[in-house]
Amino acid sequence: MDLVQLEIFRAVAEHGSISVAAQHMHRVPSNLTTRIKQLETDLGVELFIREKSRLRLSPAGWTFLDYTWRILGLVEEARLTVAGEEPRGPFSLGSLESTAAVRIPALLAAYNQQYSKVELDLSTGPSGAMIDGVLSGRLVAAFVDGPVLHPALDGVPVFEEEMVLIAPLNHGPIHRAQDVNGENIYAFRSNCSYRHHFERWFNTDGAVPGKIFEIESYHGMLACVSAGAGLALMPRSMLQSMPGCATVSVWPLSEDFRYLNTWLVWRRGTVSQSLSSFVTLLEARRSSPGAGADEISSETAMFD
Repeated sequence: MDLVQLEIFRAVAEHGSISVAAQHMHRVPSNLTTRIKQLETDLGVELFIREKSRLRLSPAGWTFLDYTWRILGLVEEARLTVAGEEPRGPFSLGSLESTAAVRIPALLAAYNQQYSKVELDLSTGPSGAMIDGVLSGRLVAAFVDGPVLHPALDGVPVFEEEMVLIAPLNHGPIHRAQDVNGENIYAFRSNCSYRHHFERWFNTDGAVPGKIFEIESYHGMLACVSAGAGLALMPRSMLQSMPGCATVSVWPLSEDFRYLNTWLVWRRGTVSQSLSSFVTLLEARRSSPGAGADEISSETAMFD
């Protein structure tokens, strides 16, 4: 077993295809096929379930992928440490859309300026998709709704978000879910943690939403609610950042549902130099006076 075999295995696992992985690695497919078979022989297990035109990781393959990420990450960290170099290379970060829009722009700008050799790549999406990205190795870390209780993940709470219900301006008072029983709502896809929170708010009060319309952006939600088509749930910080926020009525939730924490999570045992520097900068900006709305303020940050 050697590092090249591990790099080939990781690439094939990520792309689910020998030919696509070969293109990305600038190798011929037959070379990757041979090296994967050699690795499986060395380990005595099949790492992939072979289908017609695609490879899927076997249970053993998923376990080995975890170790592969750790090994290759440690090798890269050791190389940079011994060479005394600053963080460099790809750094794929995931985030909730609202966090990316409101909380972290200044943080990302400062990180990019301080560590110009790091290739920062930001992806946004629901918590479920971001967590899957971290677990698969596609993302180094991600800002997600927490707490996240997963044996393969580590993380820290970083923001506290106040969640608010928005309704058309002419809507009656909303103090509990029963006040809007049966009304239509706008939400992200089913793997969105905020959507789950919204549905629990209904269920806890013995109420149910009407039709749930899936929509891809907060701006779209705001437009639909403003037009009188339904209700939506979003962080107050996100709402206040959008033009048109005054075209809807805003209602706080009960204390049990009013606040949610955003966490930064990463794979356990895979803290690279780039990630460590990112967390250090994040903590420093939290403690600095005069932090803006898109930075971590001393009132909302929750680092241990």
